[in-house]
Amino acid sequence: GSRTISIFLQPPGVIAPGGSTTICCSCRCDRGKFVLYKNGLRLHELEPLGGRAEFSIPSATESDRGSYSCHYLNGAEEEARSESVEVLVEEFRLHKPVLSVLPGHKVNAGAYVTLHCITGDSNASCYLYLEGQANVFEFLPRGQDNVNLSHVSVGNGGRYRCQCYTGPIGSFEWSPASDALELVVR
Repeated sequence: GSRTISIFLQPPGVIAPGGSTTICCSCRCDRGKFVLYKNGLRLHELEPLGGRAEFSIPSATESDRGSYSCHYLNGAEEEARSESVEVLVEEFRLHKPVLSVLPGHKVNAGAYVTLHCITGDSNASCYLYLEGQANVFEFLPRGQDNVNLSHVSVGNGGRYRCQCYTGPIGSFEWSPASDALELVVR
């Protein structure tokens, strides 16, 4: 169908064992229902409220890891499916990074904004998340701690977080996500 479903984690990022996150699915839909899939297997049916359905993972374990997607059904017919979002459950071993913004939290449209993710580990690579987006917004390779947004628009506003990791692929050590930083574009 022509419908699009968005899917995102709230809050975004890697979660620690015992931590919680919510998988949110939304679309411009009137009636019908969402079905949540994990690694291609049907998990739950969700009744949308106002075009949005939420599936919470209250106390995460390794068994919650996987690739989740939402399918929208109208009657028996599947009209749309979302892209997939990865749920990662990892112990946090690094310090929590600090996210800051220049020139400030409130900027005018068209401004040049720099987001800094400050971590105590020079070997860390980081991800920058914008809440409400499906997957990672931007990757900061090792030793690079800022993201520049030029000509920001209202769509760049929102709550950002960063999260860092070190180590070889397959045995990453993660930090908790930073506190959320609110960027307001006027």
